[in-house]
Amino acid sequence: MVPPPTARPLTMIVLVLLLASMGSRATAIGVNWGTSSSHPLPPAIVLQLLKSNRISKVRLLDADPALLGALSGSDVDVTVGIPNAMLRSFNSSIKAAESWVHDNVTRYFSGGRGVRIEYVAVGDESFLLGHDDQFYPFVVGAATNIQAALTKANLGSKVKVVVPCSADSFESESSLPSKGHFRIEVNSTMVQILKLLSEHRSPFFVTISPYQSLLQSKNTTLNFALFKETAQSRKDGQRKYKNSFDLSYDTLVTALYSSGFPNMEIVISQIGWPTDGAAYATSILAEEFMKGLLDHLHSKSGTPLRPQNPPIETYLFSLLDEDQRNISSGNFERHWGLFTFDGQAKYQVYMGQTSKKLTNAQGVEYLPSRWCVVNNNKDMSNATAEALDACSVADCTQLSPNGSCFNLSWPANLSYAFNSFYQQHDQRADSCSFGGVGLITTVDPSTVNCLFTIGLQTSHSDSFAWGFSTQLMNFLLTYILVLLK
Repeated sequence: MVPPPTARPLTMIVLVLLLASMGSRATAIGVNWGTSSSHPLPPAIVLQLLKSNRISKVRLLDADPALLGALSGSDVDVTVGIPNAMLRSFNSSIKAAESWVHDNVTRYFSGGRGVRIEYVAVGDESFLLGHDDQFYPFVVGAATNIQAALTKANLGSKVKVVVPCSADSFESESSLPSKGHFRIEVNSTMVQILKLLSEHRSPFFVTISPYQSLLQSKNTTLNFALFKETAQSRKDGQRKYKNSFDLSYDTLVTALYSSGFPNMEIVISQIGWPTDGAAYATSILAEEFMKGLLDHLHSKSGTPLRPQNPPIETYLFSLLDEDQRNISSGNFERHWGLFTFDGQAKYQVYMGQTSKKLTNAQGVEYLPSRWCVVNNNKDMSNATAEALDACSVADCTQLSPNGSCFNLSWPANLSYAFNSFYQQHDQRADSCSFGGVGLITTVDPSTVNCLFTIGLQTSHSDSFAWGFSTQLMNFLLTYILVLLK
């Protein structure tokens, strides 16, 4: 625990001076590329989207062969993820770890046209409170075995092992950065991870979420989250905090310091602002947040505890909306994208220090201009129940309170649910039945604020599901063979 500044002022001053001496630098900006979508954009189109927007760093949540194949030969630095579900296996079997590294890392380093894999991320926020102790007890063993496998493959100096941590893996009393520490129940595991990272000079990957802090903390105001100059500052001893990002970042800095790792570099693995599905989730506020964040990072001003030293890399969350993301923490989870599911910019920000704005995806192929709506001439007694069934499968998060389609009146809101299901199922005629209440139309039912989408030609079953299931199946087969040896 780091004591208040008044208790050990000299130590804290030395810490600040030490961190400041690391030199001024600008943070590199990347994006998270997720694929939890019923109709994901083809990888080739996404790659072109990255290039046209000069995005040179991407974090993948798994080792999807279709995505890695598209990235082959590009100038994009890649973080390849290992899903939480695989941690237990890698923790218990070095051979399983070696097989995974061979299939998902080594093979892409061959020749001169490989994938520029920079990090292997072991797990995805496995310390998240909502996971309880389901995953994090296996992180240390899994990370150790993956590191050993990389070393054996002569990639230990080229690819770094990292462990992405959630924003709730650390905390502080009274929301003061000087009181920052890792959660008690995960502290011993975290120290082991920090030792492993430090030994191999790997950075600390962490999520920072000013948006969720705004929803969860009464002490966080909208202006404070949005980097507004008019926001009321928060004092911590002699230090003054002007925004939520710096407050969270320095809480982590203190937690690292109190754990014995004051010089560990930090990478922001996820940070963003959603645009739909909940309070404050709008494109206007997302644009304000992103502009404030990117201006802050490019200014090289750092934070009160790390002046002139912003995170070495920052991965915006996320590149595209994903209509199949888990929404247990809120309906906003499906609306983090800088771009819509079909690659259209939701707002404009400058990704770099140039004046170039976001460019939309090109060559996107859509299903025909057809929608599924309620047939008002039919018996509507079961229409609401049919819509609820549709929403249990399809994405209806825009209909939630504060959502862009929340103000649709009945039965237009039922039509939205019907259409979402219809598009997700590739506009099959039988997916617009709904007990005879559904009607296929060529008249766009969209309103000024509520868009009735049209699906993409690329279906979930044809691309993402195949790629993911193939990867998972290969992993399971490899692991079974390892166990049988």
